[in-house]
Amino acid sequence: MRKYLISFPAPAMKVPAEDLAAVGEAARQVIREAKAAGVYVFAGGINGDAAPVMVDADGTVRPGTYPQTKDFDGGFCVLELPSREAALLWSAKIAAACRCAQELREFGDDPES
Repeated sequence: MRKYLISFPAPAMKVPAEDLAAVGEAARQVIREAKAAGVYVFAGGINGDAAPVMVDADGTVRPGTYPQTKDFDGGFCVLELPSREAALLWSAKIAAACRCAQELREFGDDPES
């Protein structure tokens, strides 16, 4: 089994305000389905109200982020699945629920994680 990250940036989801509740429920239904299937690891959205910080090896904390992730926002889901094909199917389910394309990435195989 491999872990897959299924995600989207916030600007990708162009949903009218009146549809947000339905989209949220559709997304939660896919998460419930993933839990029932035993493939759910974690899901959520980035809290835009909490500013990112950088934490150095010596524990120093400073405001900011890596330049390539300064606009990291949106939602994500981590699923543990038997194949890339299964990950593509779950990505399609999430895309339909969220009404936007999903990015699929596979985590590296690490037996300790």
